[in-house]
Amino acid sequence: MPTIPQNLKQAGLKTTLPRIKILELLRNNEVRHVSAEDVYKLLLESGDEIGLATVYRVLTDFENSELVIRHNFEGGRSVFELNDQPEHDHMVCTECGHVFEFRDEKMNERQKNLANNAGFSIADHSLYVYGTCDGIKDKGECDMPPRRDLDIIVKK
Repeated sequence: MPTIPQNLKQAGLKTTLPRIKILELLRNNEVRHVSAEDVYKLLLESGDEIGLATVYRVLTDFENSELVIRHNFEGGRSVFELNDQPEHDHMVCTECGHVFEFRDEKMNERQKNLANNAGFSIADHSLYVYGTCDGIKDKGECDMPPRRDLDIIVKK
């Protein structure tokens, strides 16, 4: 894995302390999908005094340079994830907010076929599935541990 300064340089960004701290946090945080406010709070908890406006600016720079992906899940809150995983989709629990990542090659192939049949070329796509996780459904509270890998990989 490239070092953080290498990541920033490859993205065409200057290596500044706020960028290093935020990229480090995104790499090491156990929760993969975080809001700007989450990043700000985590920085404060670790003793790093970086303002909320700076966090927003850095995350926007990261998004523009494709280091992170911004998602606008239901509820109006943007969350960010490192752009370090293969193409994948998301299931979001509308009760606890837990995000489950998944890949389904058959679904991807079907989308490509549908686009081809319609004379359409896919540049990008996003699929968000909303529902309730089993923890909420069965026990009334989420018991899903945060994960950094793809939670579910659907086999062919």
